[in-house]
Amino acid sequence: MTYQHLMQRILAFLLALLPAPLAAAPSVFVVNSNDADISVIDLATHQVVKTLPLLREPHHLVLSPDRGSLVVGDTRGNSLFFLDPRSGALQRRVTVSDPYQLRYSPDGRLLTTAGLARNQVDIFDARSLALLHRIPARSMPSHIDYSPDSTTVFVSLQGTDHLLAIRASDGAVLWNKNVCSTPAGVMWWRGHVLVGCMGEAHIAVVNPATGAVDRAIPTGKGAHTMFLSPDKRLIYATNRVAGTISVIDSATLEVRRTLDVPGGPDDLEFAPDGHVWAALRFAQSVAVIDPQTGAIERITVGRSPHGIWMNTHDGLSP
Repeated sequence: MTYQHLMQRILAFLLALLPAPLAAAPSVFVVNSNDADISVIDLATHQVVKTLPLLREPHHLVLSPDRGSLVVGDTRGNSLFFLDPRSGALQRRVTVSDPYQLRYSPDGRLLTTAGLARNQVDIFDARSLALLHRIPARSMPSHIDYSPDSTTVFVSLQGTDHLLAIRASDGAVLWNKNVCSTPAGVMWWRGHVLVGCMGEAHIAVVNPATGAVDRAIPTGKGAHTMFLSPDKRLIYATNRVAGTISVIDSATLEVRRTLDVPGGPDDLEFAPDGHVWAALRFAQSVAVIDPQTGAIERITVGRSPHGIWMNTHDGLSP
């Protein structure tokens, strides 16, 4: 046996002794912006089992189109972190300017990032991460969503109360319209763009062709962002200042009920057992909510938890 073969066998033996990655089970990933890390929570025990260090100030995360990477934007670190979505292991780190929010196009060909601090929207080739277009966007571009056909990307501009529509193919600005005070979350739904009005207490329903506001959905103070339930029957809208979550009928866009969730509810995820998990920006915790009873369990995480994601969907369940 050669020395090389001996070393290979010894390495294989040592690797076999290592425990399985703690996040290999169904897990919840919570981005702690002010601690620059991710809390990994075991979905069965509700215990934090691992903390993944990042760099300076991460906020949001998204699954790659091939489902092979969980991509986290570290805005002050000017980096994208690519993590294994099952184990949380670091795959690679790529330098990108100010990726506060990030979103892949529905066809998987483009990645768009909003640079909140640098007043820019960047459109990348999703595979190579080559920068295709940089669009000046004053001021404070924050949240992003695409039209279903991937032709148009919509970005809220918190500093100017506007919503921006960009043609994805060449980065041309189609329109830039005032929609409400401090717009935040953006969500395409059934031919309209829904915008959370953080400086007010409603969701604006916007015409995607013109930018005109067709109607308002009263929710709660600090209306922030929206999430579609797995069965697509409900839209959950977080109201950070009010400390509530509005449950909206997705067909009528009428509010069915309001859940009291103190602590600044922000991003949401939906567990397989029907519970709703909410990152609480002001409470250093995650709320696990029974949407039927309103009962809440709190799990302590890091400072200013923001983005949240579970590896229990998209064909990733361990």
